Formats: sequence, C-alpha cells, structure tokens
Amino acid sequence: MSTPELGLPMVVPAPGLPARVRIHEVGARDGLQNEKTAVPTEIKAAFIRRLAGAGLTTIEATSFVHPKWVPQLADAEQLFPLIDDLPVDLPVLVPNERGLDRALIFGSRRVAVFASATESFAKANLNRTVDEALAMFEPVVTRAKAEGVHVRGYLSMCFGDPWEGPVPIPQVVRVCRALLDMGCDELSLGDTIGVATPGHVLALLTALTEARVPTEVLGVHFHDTYGQALANTLAALQYGVTTVDASAGGLGGCPYAKSATGNLATEDLVWMLQGLGIDTGVDLGRLVATSVWMAAHLGRPSPSRTVRALSPQEQ
Repeated sequence: MSTPELGLPMVVPAPGLPARVRIHEVGARDGLQNEKTAVPTEIKAAFIRRLAGAGLTTIEATSFVHPKWVPQLADAEQLFPLIDDLPVDLPVLVPNERGLDRALIFGSRRVAVFASATESFAKANLNRTVDEALAMFEPVVTRAKAEGVHVRGYLSMCFGDPWEGPVPIPQVVRVCRALLDMGCDELSLGDTIGVATPGHVLALLTALTEARVPTEVLGVHFHDTYGQALANTLAALQYGVTTVDASAGGLGGCPYAKSATGNLATEDLVWMLQGLGIDTGVDLGRLVATSVWMAAHLGRPSPSRTVRALSPQEQ
C-alpha cells in the first residue's frame, strides 16, 4: 500500500508561504537532452502527454537548436506536431534567431533563451562571452515579443561555477537585469552544479529586489548535487517566489558542466508542497506512474526518492 492511500503526507501548512506554486516541468527537454542515446520521438510525445495528464500545465517540450549541439533533441520538428493540441503551455528553447524562426513556424507561443552568469560557462555552452551572448539574444527577444510570444530567460551558474568557483552576486544581478531590460517576461535562476545553500538563495533574491527585479517574474531551477534542492526551494518560496523548475523522475543535468547532476525531481517537490498545503494541481500518483514508465524506457530506475518510495515493487 502506498503512503498516499494512508493519507500521507499529512498536510501541515507553514506560515509565509504561497498558496499555489506553478511547476515548470523540464524533464522532456532538460532531462532527455542529457541521455546518451536519443529517445524515440513517439516516446517523447507520450511522455509529454502523460505529464499533462498528471496535471502539469507548463511542460518544456524541446529545443530548436542545431542537431550538432544537442543530437538528442534533433527531432523538434517531428515532435511538436504530435503534442501541439495539448491544452498546456509548451515552451521551447531557442538559442538564436534561426531557432526562433523554426519555433515560430510551428506556432510556439513560449520560448526561452539560455544565458550564463559566468564567462567560463558562456564560452563552454555558447562559445561567446557573457556580453556577446546577450547581444545574440537581444534580437531574438525583440522579435519574439513583436510576435506576441512569451520569453523566458534562463540564467545558468547563478550560485557557483565548476571553473570559476563562487559567483559574485552582483555579477548575477547584472545579467538578470540585462535579460529583463531586453524584454524577457520571466527569469529562471539556475543552480547548474547544485552548490547553492538557503542563505545564498535569500541573499541573491534580496539583491535582485534591490535591483528592481520583481520577485513575481522569477523562477528557481535547482540541481540536487549536494542534496540541497528542496531546502533551497523552500527558502525561495519563503521569499515569495511561486515558480519552481523541476524534472519528472529527477532526469537531467548539464552536458557542458561535468559536475552537474540531476534536476530537482518533480515528485519530490510535489510531496513537499502537498505536505505544506500548497496547491500545484498535480496528481502525484499519475506523475509517479509516468516517471516509472519513462524509467523503464530508459532502462534504469528513477533517482527520485518519492518515486522509489511510492513504487518500490517497480523500481
């Protein structure tokens, strides 16, 4: 018998937390792009449909990037027509104007650009300096906004860099401010190698507020390398953040940062939020079943603790 059937987790709200959190599901893009072999297009489409069926309303679908750089997502044109009837938001990553062109052809209404707070990662990921990358994104954001498309700005290495070590908070604030000034509707603060701790999270959020970056446009994207993702998420929620990135089954990492491990598992996040009485609209049982299904296709058990706890016989 699984613990939800026993009425667990017991709902005990805590003060100072939002009533509802929007989960930005990244498993189908950020998760699957890190697989050693490409997942068949039909399986990706079924995965996204299952995630929508579990109640997730924002599901990052794919990336319109050159196949040379992310071969696992080379089927974006084949995938999108299989899922574009879903009544959910399906953001896609667009690295440049060519990527935006491809996304617009398929009617994408939400796109994302992917910036870095550090020079080392900008060079490794984009082969550009931080400022050169921002200059590349500006026409992308401008054109997307002119088309009435919602733009998310990802910012990697907000809390630490595998080459540079600690990342000064003002450095992160500068790039956040630049992304917002060029027209991004939303920013996702990435702890790409999972080194953040709650005090650091609160310090960055405070600095962003002081730089007139509204908390309501911020999302957080934590990796669980040192087991801190949920603690960091709770700190962000206490500050007022209401958008949290997570990956079904804990899929994903970062192909350009060797020390990056998996994303915060969506199931682990939902378990915590349910216990706090915070609404997500997600059916945890259906979500767990989806991750068990995907784990079977990938040939390995899910790293999510909640998935393992609720489906021990299947893992």
